[in-house]
Amino acid sequence: MAHDSTAAAQQFYGRWADLYDFLARATPGLGRLRAHAADALALEPGDTVVEMGCGTGANFEHLRERVGPAGRVVGVDFTRGMLERARDRIEREDWRNVHVVQADATGIEFRESPDAILATFVVGMLGDPGRAVNRWADMLAPGGSLALLDAAQTNQWFGCPVNLAFRGLVVASSPTGMDGYDRPPWAILDERVATARRALRARADETAHTEHALGVVRVTGGRIDSGGA
Repeated sequence: MAHDSTAAAQQFYGRWADLYDFLARATPGLGRLRAHAADALALEPGDTVVEMGCGTGANFEHLRERVGPAGRVVGVDFTRGMLERARDRIEREDWRNVHVVQADATGIEFRESPDAILATFVVGMLGDPGRAVNRWADMLAPGGSLALLDAAQTNQWFGCPVNLAFRGLVVASSPTGMDGYDRPPWAILDERVATARRALRARADETAHTEHALGVVRVTGGRIDSGGA
């Protein structure tokens, strides 16, 4: 069953890779949000940063800008169609220090520990986001940082119409729509995002949290406590 759901997700996101790439580049305000996420990592020139769920590479420019030519950016995604667009972006910009890997973000391993990890709109798709966050934290070099950029229903007082629109977006962007869920997919997404953030706060020495887009999009980042979970 897990293999079937993974295959369905790969086919879905691969089929819509071109539209996803267009929206990632053209949606007003998204560039600013990506910059916030990169800032949350507190990157320094020469750092190595890994992006889990890099998609078509829309964050690469912001990450590369912060690590400089001596640093390295590695994008991880399990969808070939997404990575093809990411590679096109890398070649077009002639980014020699940006690389992509097709792999499952929950299972990938690195020979060298990265200085920072960014997960962008990915924890909501994971069956056990808390475990994934702890695993990413364990992978980091001493003093490394981890940041999450995600969307969930807003808690603001004006949330009703915003959340209705968000629910429609969640269904439209899900490989299975409303099928295959024992609860509404937006409720599952909210729970997974909250679980991931609790795991990050438990592992970090300190965290910074900001909300954007009427409270729907959240950026949480922090330096990881070297003492472990």
